[in-house]
Amino acid sequence: MYLLITGVVLLLLKYLEVGFVAGWSWWWVLSPFAMAVAWWAWADSSGYTKRKAMEKMEQKKQDRIDKQRESLGIKTKGRSR
Repeated sequence: MYLLITGVVLLLLKYLEVGFVAGWSWWWVLSPFAMAVAWWAWADSSGYTKRKAMEKMEQKKQDRIDKQRESLGIKTKGRSR
């Protein structure tokens, strides 16, 4: 996400010819988009994206369980918050 934001900002600065970015080559200005594509390709092929989604779902599940236990007055075992 940061690469996309950086790319959009650089693209706007280059297009509007603002500051030192106006003198840069278009290759440098567009490079954050290429890096974002490379990151997404790596994240999808390595399983990073799926692993992070599963961790997020597990955390939500555990939070729901803890909330239900707390409402029933049951202490959670071994979890310090």
